[in-house]
Amino acid sequence: MMNAFVEHIIRALVDHPGEVLITSLDGRRNVIIELRCHSGDMGRVIGKNGKTIGAIRTLLSGLAAKQGRKAVLEVVE
Repeated sequence: MMNAFVEHIIRALVDHPGEVLITSLDGRRNVIIELRCHSGDMGRVIGKNGKTIGAIRTLLSGLAAKQGRKAVLEVVE
């Protein structure tokens, strides 16, 4: 569910939605979501001063908290 949420938001932001790759490492209480995308789209994903990725992380944290978990979103080049 969290993967689909992040993927939906990121694909709407980028110019190359076919190159968005989301992988996750699930634990009992934690989930680590890794985001990979086209190098030209990194600026759009991160945003000015990291505001866009910060907002996505905030929304993801709220979604994870509803499930009693913690989530970390990492942008991987």
